[in-house]
Amino acid sequence: MVEYAAPPLDLIFQSLADATRRDILRRLSQAEQTISELARPYAMSLAAIAKHIGVLERAGLVTKERAGKEKVVRVVPATLKVAEAHLSEYEKLWAARFDALEALLGSDAAAPPAEKPSSASSA
Repeated sequence: MVEYAAPPLDLIFQSLADATRRDILRRLSQAEQTISELARPYAMSLAAIAKHIGVLERAGLVTKERAGKEKVVRVVPATLKVAEAHLSEYEKLWAARFDALEALLGSDAAAPPAEKPSSASSA
């Protein structure tokens, strides 16, 4: 039985570190495209786009499949879920911290202001 093994998070986040690859992924999330279609809006060679797609493929974020003379590229949603699950842990942590800070600040606003000690000096 073959089990799906998620790629290491390092590979996922390294591949997402590049703006071109993030844009390619965004476009693929709307619809599958051929490598030629993906290359059109960029001022780079088809080989450079193919390298970007290769990085995304090694990270498990996309798959390529031959369709006639072209290769069709598709998003792999399961890999994005792995990254999302990792980031959601931090989201929960920071949400709890912000809630605690808000409660602390709210309790300070509800408390009466502290009286300042008088600075009267006797001469």
